Formats: sequence, C-alpha cells, structure tokens
Amino acid sequence: MNTRIFPQFSPVVLALALLAAVLGTSGCIAVAAGAGAGAAAVAYVSGQLETTLNNDYESVVTATNRAIEQLGFAKISEKKDALVAVITVRNATDKKIEVRLDNAARKLTKVRIRVGVFGDEALSIAILDKIKANL
Repeated sequence: MNTRIFPQFSPVVLALALLAAVLGTSGCIAVAAGAGAGAAAVAYVSGQLETTLNNDYESVVTATNRAIEQLGFAKISEKKDALVAVITVRNATDKKIEVRLDNAARKLTKVRIRVGVFGDEALSIAILDKIKANL
C-alpha cells in the first residue's frame, strides 16, 4: 500500500514547495543583492532594512541628514557618538522612522532603517536610495 499523499511528487519537491510557500507568505524576510561591483546586499528582516555601505561613518551620517531634509521628514532626535548614530524622524503620516548607523570599520558603515512598529519595506528602500544618492 502506498502511504504517500502525493505519489507523483518526490519528497524533495514537496519540501521545497512547502518552504517556498512559507517564505512567500510570511512577509518577514526579503533579501536583494545590489547590482554592480562593490554593491552591498540589502536584507529586509522582521520589518527592518539592513545593509552595509562602503563609505566612512561621518559621510553616511551627513548623507542621511541630507536625505531626511530632502524627503521632508520632521527630525525628532539625533543621538550620535564616534561609533553609533540614531536619527529618529516622522513622515507626513506621522510614522516614526528610525535610522541607525554603526561605524563598522574605516570605510564601512552598517545602516538599519525601521519604519513604524511593523516596518515598511518600500519606504525603507526609498530612504536608503536617497541616502546613497547623497554619498
């Protein structure tokens, strides 16, 4: 007697289909690799966008502040020392946006962007793109 539920599919195919369905419907994880040489990977995990830029920390802080101004966000606070900067802003719909910049190395800055409690991937990517445009 054949105990397989779907005898025409191998167990490996079923496992891959199940994994794809779970990841596709969760909305928690998305990873995109940047195009071109020197582009860093961008990960969107649990409502937070994360990437590392090949730029020095002070340049990224300056570019982030310019991006915030250009996007018309209202700055709530900025806390900065030699290793970490946390910039909190609100957009026109009063969503809280937090940009955290970590001085990872001489020409390496880790960027984390969270929009609201649950995140907004499209807005996070738009903010990152504006930061990159100012570098």
